[in-house]
Amino acid sequence: MEFKDKIAIITGAASGIGHATAMSMSEKGATIIAVDLNEVAGAKLVEQIIEKGGKAEFIKTNVADWEVMKAVHGKVITDYGRIDIAINNAGIGNIPTPMIHTSNEDWDQVMAINASGVFYGMKLQVEQMLKQGGGVIVNTASVAGLRGLPRSIAYAASKHAVVGMTKTASMEYAKKNIRINAICPAFTVTALFTPEMMDGLKEGLSEKLKKTIPMNRFGDVQEIADAIMWLCSDKASFVNGIALPLDGGMTA
Repeated sequence: MEFKDKIAIITGAASGIGHATAMSMSEKGATIIAVDLNEVAGAKLVEQIIEKGGKAEFIKTNVADWEVMKAVHGKVITDYGRIDIAINNAGIGNIPTPMIHTSNEDWDQVMAINASGVFYGMKLQVEQMLKQGGGVIVNTASVAGLRGLPRSIAYAASKHAVVGMTKTASMEYAKKNIRINAICPAFTVTALFTPEMMDGLKEGLSEKLKKTIPMNRFGDVQEIADAIMWLCSDKASFVNGIALPLDGGMTA
């Protein structure tokens, strides 16, 4: 199996892209360390993986808390001895709001989870990967990390930060057999984004957003998970430092 005996930590694993990636990677032999704030959904994920014959553990974690992240990564290293794959996927969006009406509190929260959470994860993961002789990291950014996103300044800023951190760290540690890449999905149907949710904010908004994508549809979480799987595999052994658009041609 492609990821047999690999230890993979996935943040934001309880739903959406993280859930799909955890399920797919476990089916390929990886032991999954599922990290999320949602205990109920996290426990269900582990149950699903075990039912299919896989190995998984859930750890409740606030990725925006440095001390908590240190403890979680320390536990993983103590229990399993290594971190082969890390998917820094946890993130939140924001209610579309003009820049001048974005509260400082909303800004701080989005940046703490989406940017600081990724930085904390990478810092701890690279430290361990240097000791063990290598590893692979994939960070979840967004097309909003490649272009502007009106009425979402905090989200766009946080995802630009993810892309910048990914590119910088990938250059610093490439010679140490550590590959670091980012994915940049467009609108993908998850618990954080559904057509119904968008239309609830403004009638017809989902169709308007869909038309910004040349393929005229939203992304599916399994499509994103498959791209992550490829980036983590030996098939992408010469891929390092990219911010891969998964956007139906939106940024073409």
